[in-house]
Amino acid sequence: MQAYAGTDIGCVRTMNQDGYFCSTTPIGPFPNLFIVADGMGGHQAGDYASRYAIETFLDYIRHTENRNLIRVMDEGIAEANRKVLEKSFENEELAGMGTTMVVAFAEDGQLYVANVGDSRLYLIGHEINQVTEDHSYVAAMMRAGELTEEQARNHPEKNVITRAIGVAWEVKADFFEVELKKDDHILICTDGLTNMVEDEEICSIILRDASIEERAGLLVKTANDNGGKDNITVMI
Repeated sequence: MQAYAGTDIGCVRTMNQDGYFCSTTPIGPFPNLFIVADGMGGHQAGDYASRYAIETFLDYIRHTENRNLIRVMDEGIAEANRKVLEKSFENEELAGMGTTMVVAFAEDGQLYVANVGDSRLYLIGHEINQVTEDHSYVAAMMRAGELTEEQARNHPEKNVITRAIGVAWEVKADFFEVELKKDDHILICTDGLTNMVEDEEICSIILRDASIEERAGLLVKTANDNGGKDNITVMI
């Protein structure tokens, strides 16, 4: 397995509130581990939330004796949620902060994914498939048949998320399991990419004959060329 991750502040924001962790080697009980988080909150709160959530999750899994990896993911996310929320109460400048979180690992030809928020994981073979489901107001309206995909893309409340790490004492992650085939690509990204680049173009870039670093860089460049309205994080 090859992996590469990169992040960019974009063209509009003054601070990068995204965070990520990328390891193809074992960490804690996991054979590999991939995390992307997109923080929210004023001042430095979003920046702090995404990084603190990842740090807390990593600290938890390094010390757990549990070897049920799905349960460890769930417990690690719950611990990150609790710590981020506690920190927001302790420090007035961090009040109201929160973060999305996608956590994934691969083992024995299967990919296991946990998701909170609207950052995404895609599985790309000959075509692109979004594995995660967005926890957002607009996505809920789409699932209910109240908005088309085109209406959702330009909706004024597109960035309102309905579930996040650090905003309530209880958080529920969604879990997904998908079978991996030879030459499949996995993309984990924040909405700074998906709000700026259509899925079909993302797929075209991922399937190019180029190095993994070049493809990640081209995804970021395309998002910026299209306006770069948010921080952009990509992990392939």
